Amino acid sequence: MPVDLINEQPLAWDSATLDADTRAMLDNLQPNILRAHVREHLTVLFVRFNDVAEGRRYLKKIAVTRMKSARQHLEEVRDHARDRRRGTPYVGIGLSKAGYRDLGHSVEDMRRFGDVVFRDGMKRRVAEVNDPPVEEWENCYQREIHAVILIGDSEPEPVAALRAQFLRDLPASARLLGEESGQGRRNPAGDGIEHFGYVDGRSQPLFVKDEVDKEPRKHWNPAFPLGSVLVPDPLAPDPDRHFGSYFVFRKLEQNVRAFKEIEQELADSLGLTGADRDRAGAMLVGRFRDGTPLTLKPKAGGGPVVNDFTFDADPDGAKCPFSGHIRKTNPRSFGREVLMARRGQTYGERADDPWDDAPPHTRPSGEVGLLFMAFNSSLLDQFEFTQQSWADNPDFERPATGHDPVIGQGPRDVKVTFPKVWGRPEQSPPHQQVAQTVTMKGGEYFFMPSLAYLRRL
Repeated sequence: MPVDLINEQPLAWDSATLDADTRAMLDNLQPNILRAHVREHLTVLFVRFNDVAEGRRYLKKIAVTRMKSARQHLEEVRDHARDRRRGTPYVGIGLSKAGYRDLGHSVEDMRRFGDVVFRDGMKRRVAEVNDPPVEEWENCYQREIHAVILIGDSEPEPVAALRAQFLRDLPASARLLGEESGQGRRNPAGDGIEHFGYVDGRSQPLFVKDEVDKEPRKHWNPAFPLGSVLVPDPLAPDPDRHFGSYFVFRKLEQNVRAFKEIEQELADSLGLTGADRDRAGAMLVGRFRDGTPLTLKPKAGGGPVVNDFTFDADPDGAKCPFSGHIRKTNPRSFGREVLMARRGQTYGERADDPWDDAPPHTRPSGEVGLLFMAFNSSLLDQFEFTQQSWADNPDFERPATGHDPVIGQGPRDVKVTFPKVWGRPEQSPPHQQVAQTVTMKGGEYFFMPSLAYLRRL
């Protein structure tokens, strides 16, 4: 029978009773979709093909010789936990609609992809998500990208070696349009952070039993059905057993200096003093820098980053404003079907430490940010819905609550209020919304096909 995508029970991938269809799915699925792969060091290559046969041979060679399956990745994670055995690098391949076309697929083939957003491509969807005009994107992203190749590992040397090999093997008829480099950043506690200095990536949908079993689940269930990220690969030999995922890539530049100035200005305008000043930034993000959810505590601290919470105890936004980034993009009490599997990575070099209290003028104003990456079963109903209906909507989840202050895009005409004291109903006078400090520099929509497809090119 076909793989069950609806069951919300976490996948016990190592069970002796796992059915043959699910084993076949895992053996032909790319890693990093169901479980995040270690990518402390990441290289992203954007390629264009101009010869069908050479493009197919190139991708097939990578798939056959360098790409492991989701099941191999899960086995490596298990073996590392058991005896610290080192795993192998991550290699992922995604194809755009134009990439499929230039690998010889017909218009009829493309109709088999059910997501209209993928068939349009990101350049044609600017208006839907309030993105900047394409002519303002970085040059690489203005061009027609056919394939994205991702290389990641915990150490830089394997990434550099594979990058060099893939570039040597690139056919003369193909072109490397551009590349990005990402490197993980962590605070002193070892938690992953983004350039504004806040713990990032803690709240993720989980799909495999190993991960779910480690999480407390009294208030929030992190287990999600496979159908949140997987769809049958329509061009694979057996779509009932061979699956892929729609993949969003966006380069998001962060103006850290401006964001830190906004934090200070908001604290001043609300009259916050001492340690309570940190609450200004937490009201923008929804968490303190150490990851403490604002809806649970008025101050940072308290041990490991908590993810077992909802906003039900804060129905009026007296603790965490409705515009807080994590509340805008994951309201928790509803909208579970919208959540994506995010696999982002920070990029850019900086001399300062993102987590400290250095003055804003010492912070970078550009050239650093996030390589936003996420897997979806529907770009329309997940990524674009989140961006358009939640982050860019000043009336979600209540009227006049404002844009998401981190990733929201578009005119910020609505004035907003903030709780003056944590947990009390009194609100501040209306404020102008904070200025946009994250700029989308370009990107594309891809489909991450099954290994069965790639190995038969």
